[in-house]
Amino acid sequence: MKKLGNLVCKHKWMIIMATLLLIIPSLIGMEKTKINYDILVYLPEDIETLKGEKILTEDFNMGAFSITIVENMASKDLLSLEEKIKEIKGVDKVVSIHDITGTTIPIELLPKNIREKVVKKDSELMLITFNQSTSDEITLSSVEEIRSLTEDTCKIGGMSSMVLDTKELFNSEMTLYIAIAVVLCIFVLLFSLDSYLVPFLLILNIGIAILLNMGTNIFFKEICYITKAISSVLQLGVTTDFSIFLYHKYKQAKKKSKDKNKAMSKAIYDTLVSVFGSSLTTIAGFLALCTMNLTLGKDIGIVMAKGVLFGLICVVTLFPALLLIFDKQIEKTTHKEWLPNFTKAKEFVIKHYKVIFVLFFILLIPAYLSQGKTKVYYNLDQSIPDNYQYTKATKALKKDYGIVSQEIILVNQKMKNSTMNQMVSEIKKVEGVDAVISPSILTKYGINDNLLNDEIKKIYETDKYKMVLISSKYEIATSKLNKQIKEIQKIVDKYDKKAIIAGEGPLMNDLVAITDEDFHNVNYTSIIIIFILMIMVLKSISLPIILVTIIEFAIFVNMGIPYFTDTTLPFIASVVIGTIQLGATIDYAILMTTKYLEERKNGKNKFEATRSSLDHSISSIFVSGMCFFAATIGVGVVSKIDMIASLCTLISRGAIISMIVVITVVPAFLLVFDSLICKTTRGFKKEEKER
Repeated sequence: MKKLGNLVCKHKWMIIMATLLLIIPSLIGMEKTKINYDILVYLPEDIETLKGEKILTEDFNMGAFSITIVENMASKDLLSLEEKIKEIKGVDKVVSIHDITGTTIPIELLPKNIREKVVKKDSELMLITFNQSTSDEITLSSVEEIRSLTEDTCKIGGMSSMVLDTKELFNSEMTLYIAIAVVLCIFVLLFSLDSYLVPFLLILNIGIAILLNMGTNIFFKEICYITKAISSVLQLGVTTDFSIFLYHKYKQAKKKSKDKNKAMSKAIYDTLVSVFGSSLTTIAGFLALCTMNLTLGKDIGIVMAKGVLFGLICVVTLFPALLLIFDKQIEKTTHKEWLPNFTKAKEFVIKHYKVIFVLFFILLIPAYLSQGKTKVYYNLDQSIPDNYQYTKATKALKKDYGIVSQEIILVNQKMKNSTMNQMVSEIKKVEGVDAVISPSILTKYGINDNLLNDEIKKIYETDKYKMVLISSKYEIATSKLNKQIKEIQKIVDKYDKKAIIAGEGPLMNDLVAITDEDFHNVNYTSIIIIFILMIMVLKSISLPIILVTIIEFAIFVNMGIPYFTDTTLPFIASVVIGTIQLGATIDYAILMTTKYLEERKNGKNKFEATRSSLDHSISSIFVSGMCFFAATIGVGVVSKIDMIASLCTLISRGAIISMIVVITVVPAFLLVFDSLICKTTRGFKKEEKER
């Protein structure tokens, strides 16, 4: 490690040049990395519903579909519009009721129960199917072109429409996320550090680390938009304290040595020794997300772990080079530190440690219970603002046609019409089913196969499967719909055990089950991994238990607040926030505890050691927590995508809660359990334990 410090000081200009060269491929890599806007693609490939989606794509050539509302259009014009839409690349079929009736047969002659499902006074439904999958670029381009073609005459529903709106909204906001995070962090750093220049060098250093991280995502080919949105601001918030630590060590070393290179070499060594263990726990915490069955966790986990690693590398290479090169300018731009010394806070914590200890356990139970009652939503369309086209179409489909969610049943092509009618009859009786449309039902009204053209037949039948469409009155990802799907599955199994239920509703049902399991798996995994690493770092059995318990309490408080404010969280926020908050803020507790152990081993009693640990760490913890808060709160406030806004709000609030809890509760636990800590921690002599 000492050799690294000497090499960095000796080759500082080479480091700057190498960094500038690395920025070029990083920018190219970032540009070439595809961004995915469809969370459902992260579901495990072996689940039944995705098998159904594959059949729809490969056999029915229906990678995606849209139920579209056409307003104020005569039958002749609507058929003409269909032909124009069919010419758009990516569109497979376009069908309305007029493809059956033509322009001569009045729609009024159709049975009332069919007519009411597809035609209203001033509008009617049109089905558009696409060759490629929901989030494929060709499909999204198709939807975009259809919107341009139809202008205000059509409201285009479907998952692809939602993905397109998410993409457009995200792309319009991404630059703002970074800008706000940078501005707020610089403000915190100007207030916290004693130089006007260092905050800008620090942000430049982290900005380059973020570029390197984003550029290497090209090896994954694509990342989720959620990952891209939060990874940069998280990396900024999490790794800022590494840079601050190095700057403070450099300042301290300069007081003892007139040679700035020697001072920096020592600062690099001290920084690596101090932050290596804590950065390892942070990386491990993020990697715990890889255990999720929903592979979005792997997406976020690897990118964030990689970001912390790049941040650490830049802190001990690029940042020292920048500080050395701009050393004179830094000296000229120094100012008095505005950060308070927190004397009253330190004395309050030491004086009232028993009260704080008791309060912790009094609040622990309600915090734990409330976080378990926080409401979570899985319906992805709740993340899109009301003024976007997808939301308008979805609301119109619900209000005018009663179409809330759809399921698609794929049965054996050889199933007789009489058997299918019997199955359909049973499904109709299931509570919440609004309509069931099957090939067999058309024959009941005299519409035989020979009256339909091949293009229409291909929509609902192939040489292997027949398709049955179900319209439900229940919202997607609700317990009512999930119960309904299970009842329908039982009915379908009686007639065809190999039948598959696909569609958005069943996909969301799987999402609920998978993420519920992920919530527990990820939290347990992150706790175990970090616990093991802390045993290695702190060389103690008791301290990891104490510190993890304290941070978990902070997580409970953070997750419990939405229960009291009656806020419903997006599912992904509830799954990953615990791991992110634990991995990112356990460093605060480790920093304070490491100093406490050092002072106890040097012969100080528990009160002196705890006071010294507060003196040493409270300012660093405050600045780090505030930077973490500043990097994420802006995104939480400005983002119109609720999935991102809620997650960043939780992260920013979690940073403040963890900061306060560590500053107050950790000292109380150190004082109460001092004897136990000394007995269960390696490195204490017998006489030291008795002090």
